[in-house]
Amino acid sequence: MSVINILPPHLADMIAAGEVVERPASVIKELVENSFDAGARNITIEIRGGGSVYIRVTDDGCGMAPEDAGIAFLRHATSKLADEQGLECISTMGFRGEALAAISAVSHLEMQTRRDEDREGTLVRVSAGEIQDMLASGCPKGTTVIVRDLFFNTPARHKFMKSDRSEASACQTAAIRCALAHPDVSVRFIRDGEEMFFSPGDTRISSCIYTVLGRDIAQGMLECAGEDSGLRVTGFISSPAAGRGNRGGQFFFCNGRFIRSALLQSALEQAYRNSLLTGKYPGCVLYLDIPFGSVDVNVHPAKTEVKFSEEKRVFDLVYYSVLSALEGEKKTADLPVSASTEQVLGKKSGFYRTLSSEEYRKNLSSPPAPSRKHTRDSAFSAKQESYQTVLDLSSGTSSPVPDPRPGKTPPAVLPAEKGTGSVPVRTDPARKPAENVEIPVQNVEKSPIPAYKTVGEVFKKYIIIEQGSDVVLIDKHAAHERMIFDRLKENTSEISAQVLLIPVPLRLNGEDAEVLAANGELLSSLGFEIEPLDDGNFVVRAVPADMFPADVVPSIEEICEKLRSGKAPDPASARDEVLHTVACKAAIKAGWDTSSAELEELARAVLSGSVLYCPHGRPVSLRIPVRDLDKRFLRIV
Repeated sequence: MSVINILPPHLADMIAAGEVVERPASVIKELVENSFDAGARNITIEIRGGGSVYIRVTDDGCGMAPEDAGIAFLRHATSKLADEQGLECISTMGFRGEALAAISAVSHLEMQTRRDEDREGTLVRVSAGEIQDMLASGCPKGTTVIVRDLFFNTPARHKFMKSDRSEASACQTAAIRCALAHPDVSVRFIRDGEEMFFSPGDTRISSCIYTVLGRDIAQGMLECAGEDSGLRVTGFISSPAAGRGNRGGQFFFCNGRFIRSALLQSALEQAYRNSLLTGKYPGCVLYLDIPFGSVDVNVHPAKTEVKFSEEKRVFDLVYYSVLSALEGEKKTADLPVSASTEQVLGKKSGFYRTLSSEEYRKNLSSPPAPSRKHTRDSAFSAKQESYQTVLDLSSGTSSPVPDPRPGKTPPAVLPAEKGTGSVPVRTDPARKPAENVEIPVQNVEKSPIPAYKTVGEVFKKYIIIEQGSDVVLIDKHAAHERMIFDRLKENTSEISAQVLLIPVPLRLNGEDAEVLAANGELLSSLGFEIEPLDDGNFVVRAVPADMFPADVVPSIEEICEKLRSGKAPDPASARDEVLHTVACKAAIKAGWDTSSAELEELARAVLSGSVLYCPHGRPVSLRIPVRDLDKRFLRIV
């Protein structure tokens, strides 16, 4: 049996540091939260070299006395918790007394601090957890902490650091969360000498969102508020028209602390059901105010995960408040043109008025959700219709229009021969050009297909086939998605691109912007032409030929999320992940009108055996023997 040893203090500190300080962004979070607890009204964050080389956090808070500055770097030294009763009602950002000790254990740290009533401040230098110097120093009121050479003495931790660009983006995201958490505090973030954002600290959530997240996001927000017996939620949610391709725009705060919560995420997204297009996610900046004793923030070292004592009440509060805000937008849109400003806006802030969760429950009459007809008409703008083939409805023939992509023949004039590649189906003269679907099929008749009959489709989703003694159901979206994916994957050269008549503006958060920049060559080879502007702003000038212009922004957001989350460990896998998104966005969707000719082409592709699963692994067809049906109807036993 192994001998049990007591770890030396410095080793225990380094292990504890690994729980609290995962990367430079963790340092920023801990130091800024200390500044909040110190009552700071202005905070400046500066990083260099992705944060691993240099981090400085300066605040104008209350500062520390010389005697406190000396013990602040000891583990479990805190001014925010006195006894076990304090754990039941935590109102501060930090309380364990671990942050400074953990950070200083794996870095060279310098702190200057002064109280308002003191004539001079204190300078403390710490290296690898050991105080090197402590002396009087002239400095302004407040505290400045400088962290250099993070993880210099823990190479095992340092080797897991990502590139400076990625780490800097994570630092900026951490700073954004801190700024949004306290709109009453002015937060400035400087990266390699360049100011990235500056929040005014005027207490207005709307102005904080505008300066931190950008104008485009702020303009697509709706005010959301609700109360329920001591629980309160305030903030803003995105309009359904401003849905995003990932959850990167969701910010939840509980009692001034940024948190990750599956409960709140579920409440938010369920409120958007029947309002948001499939594949898009709502954004939000929501603040939950709850009695301190009703939430446990001591369940994770980083304090980003919490437990609620009344989960159902919290869920209902968020759900009904968001639902009320969405209903408020709909009612506002229905008002006559002559409606007064007060009727339209409700509040002086210019955002829509919302009901509390209790008011909403009392007035909820469960109206039927408006039906939405999703066709390719909704996917294309009028200015993009020049890419389509103009059909002569009177004769049922088609005539091509000039295509802005050099060397590409309009689909309507391609030959539709069996087993020769792309099979355009534009034979139904009763349909609008934008609804026609070009079905790319790769050698669908490699083997003879047993006789079958296409019966039709149900729910605009599943094709019904009668073949022999079986009924075959085909998921038309999954089948079409696989066919597009296979065609794109087999094309090892650069994929054909379509130049957009009107370039699409794109704004990404810091991490997604870095992912996009790091994978520019990959995206270019797949047909994207994306030009960087400044501070997370881009313009998209070309996209893969199969992609609809309306899908450009959500597609790129989804691609960034996949590449950022580590699902693509090598270039080939990264390419496949991007192709998955392109194929999914380009495929016909459930709920779209599909002609009988198009259904026939999809059926041939599946029944030939060339299409078995969608790119995500889902089956594209289901075979039901007629004997099973006879049993269900008690024809046989």
